[in-house]
Amino acid sequence: MPKLKTRKAAAKRFRPTGSGKKIIRRKAFKNHLLEHKSSEQTHRRLSNLALVHEADEKNVRLMLPYM
Repeated sequence: MPKLKTRKAAAKRFRPTGSGKKIIRRKAFKNHLLEHKSSEQTHRRLSNLALVHEADEKNVRLMLPYM
């Protein structure tokens, strides 16, 4: 079998949790157009990391075969 290639775009966006059983992602909507967003939204809610949903986890793991 040849080596599997990692999707580099996915490698930059996802990483496993400490146990390796789940996958962590950043939250959306915190890149630009931030002036009209409240500090509660940007600093408290969007700064936290989130887990990838169970339904999407299989696709992410296929993109990152050696994770």
